[in-house]
Amino acid sequence: MIANHKVVVVLPAYNAARTLEKTLADIPPEVVDELVLVDDASQDDTVAVARRLDIRHVVVHEKNLGYGANQKTCYRKALELKADIVIMLHPDYQYDPRLIPAMAWLVASGRFPVVLGSRILGGQAIAGGMPVHKYVANRFLTLFQNLCTGAKLSEYHTGYRAFSAEVLRTLDLEANSDDFIFDNQMLAQVLRAGYRIGEITCPARYFEEASSINFRRSVIYGMGVLRESLKSLRWRLSGAAGR
Repeated sequence: MIANHKVVVVLPAYNAARTLEKTLADIPPEVVDELVLVDDASQDDTVAVARRLDIRHVVVHEKNLGYGANQKTCYRKALELKADIVIMLHPDYQYDPRLIPAMAWLVASGRFPVVLGSRILGGQAIAGGMPVHKYVANRFLTLFQNLCTGAKLSEYHTGYRAFSAEVLRTLDLEANSDDFIFDNQMLAQVLRAGYRIGEITCPARYFEEASSINFRRSVIYGMGVLRESLKSLRWRLSGAAGR
């Protein structure tokens, strides 16, 4: 626990057999109370590896439901376990698990009920292996999103996130997509609800085993981000008009 807050780390998994053990090895055991792995019908041995590593809570989707649906299951299970702080960590070893204590403390402090691990802060994204075209797309989309939402985040597209249980209980996560755009829809809900978002520097690793979506899915994702950003802008403008 941290400051009497129960910390649950959720691992949305898909074909993570080759990287799961390395990810778990770097998770600080003195901070994390429970681990939850949700397997979205992987085609490899992810579930077998998870059970060999004695993860207590392994949930298996019988068919592939999508990244967003995976997260919904993760958060439902974490709340069932009476978590106070929930941290989503991808089990592909792209993000550094050793930052979990810092993220958890920021949430426990009460200052930031949502904390993002940003690959952009610190200026090491490309040095860490982020492809240049993904970096450029990230920066463009983030700029556009900040203009639409009125926020000042360094990036919206990280898969390393911490939430207070209050936030997760408040947001209507089931209304969001089951696909990759879920991440952006969730942050839009967070901002509309008035929750503060903190960020910490999180150098990311890019290597063959790390998960990544293909070019076609990236384009679909980018178009979805633009669409959700415009929805946020309309929401802001309608609120200003009402006031």
